[in-house]
Amino acid sequence: MILAAIIVCEVAFWVAIVVGLATRYLLRRPRLGAAFLVLAPVIDVVLLALVAVDLSRGATATWHHGLAAIYIGVSVAYGRRMVTWADVRFAQLVAGGPPPATLTGLGYTLKCWRDAGLTLLAVAIAAAILGGMILLVDDAARTASLMGTFRILGIILAIDVVWAVSYTVWPKAAPVATQDASLR
Repeated sequence: MILAAIIVCEVAFWVAIVVGLATRYLLRRPRLGAAFLVLAPVIDVVLLALVAVDLSRGATATWHHGLAAIYIGVSVAYGRRMVTWADVRFAQLVAGGPPPATLTGLGYTLKCWRDAGLTLLAVAIAAAILGGMILLVDDAARTASLMGTFRILGIILAIDVVWAVSYTVWPKAAPVATQDASLR
């Protein structure tokens, strides 16, 4: 049940964003579009409630419950960035907006470190949700599978920090300018 709820919430999250952006740009109703965009975090609350109800009714926690915690953590931490990413691209495709900026060098390195900070926030939120699940159930046998999720959170954070360190040591180079074909 929880895996299906995660899939439905993920689809609903992106539907809310697309409908919000379409309303903003195609219907030229920015306030109504913003109202649809606000639904995205509400979807996370719905998923959290479904997980709590499932566990409080006696379900044994599975990797699906751990995945729900990770999903909510990532959605809360990166939600604004995801909406901004979609907004920039939607504005470019539909409203003739400028293309997104391509970061290189120090700019890209700083973005990597901001991402690492957001990942730390996502991991902290997911860990808090996992801890809440464990406290809610209060039965080590029923929550044993959640303990492995903490290890996954550590791996996710470590990968993002290594990524940021790598671009600190070896900054992303600017693309080489292509020559006009007529000059060759």
